[in-house]
Amino acid sequence: MNNTITIGKDTANPLTVPRLGYGTMRLTGEGFYGEPPNRPEALAILKRAIEKGVRFIDTADYYGDDVTNRLIAEAIYPYPDDLVICTKVGATRKPDKSWVVYNTPENLRTSIENNLRTLKIDRITQVHFRVMPGMTNFEEGMEAMFKIQSEGKILHVGVSNVTRDELQTAMKMGNVVSVENMYGHGQRTTKQFAHGGTNMGGEEVLDICEQHNIVMVPFWSLHTADRQDTRLAKVAQKYGVTEAQVNIAWLLHKSPIMLPIPGTSSLAHFEENLAAADINLSKDDMTFLE
Repeated sequence: MNNTITIGKDTANPLTVPRLGYGTMRLTGEGFYGEPPNRPEALAILKRAIEKGVRFIDTADYYGDDVTNRLIAEAIYPYPDDLVICTKVGATRKPDKSWVVYNTPENLRTSIENNLRTLKIDRITQVHFRVMPGMTNFEEGMEAMFKIQSEGKILHVGVSNVTRDELQTAMKMGNVVSVENMYGHGQRTTKQFAHGGTNMGGEEVLDICEQHNIVMVPFWSLHTADRQDTRLAKVAQKYGVTEAQVNIAWLLHKSPIMLPIPGTSSLAHFEENLAAADINLSKDDMTFLE
């Protein structure tokens, strides 16, 4: 199993990072909104991530609202030269904590400028264009993303929460280096939520990503897992680890293009997640888990 992965492998600016990143969404308050309940621990996790060699951090200006970007800057600015900060645009939050579409060309430009300001940088290494429920102007949004990239404010463009058709459309318009879709052992395909939201599954686009060297960044990999499935627990017992750790190890073994970003607000849990990269699942383990 490779320990590193290259983002933008077929571009003029490839970036190689360790295959386990960190997602910051859980550093926010209740409902992924507002300040963290334990701010010192949130800052400690970010600092520890850098100390332990994590070089891919996933964020968004609508996490918080704008909380995680400010935490990142406070904890680790000035940034290591090899750090990839990957943000998302296409949504915003209202004071009632609701999520709304924010993806007109003007909206996207505002979000990019906001990310640049709060992260204290001149160019964002990687930006995912997030598809929200009810969005009808995907192509217009992608066109705006590639235009902003041409201005030098974005190095690499990716997409998030996309269908096969949307991914293929984006690939025809410009160079797409990554896809951030929901993917975990217990939830590999699209999931509809009772509140009307939809998270597109990674399994449905994995073959396209593998064929075109597009990195898969799986989110919520354990959050929606099927608790009736006892296979993770059995493998976890075999190795003396947690189910969450087995899920991360499974993702790393599933495909060499996977770059998991397990998130947590607990420093102890963060250390556990990092240790999952050292779990070597056998072929029999993978067959059992499939």
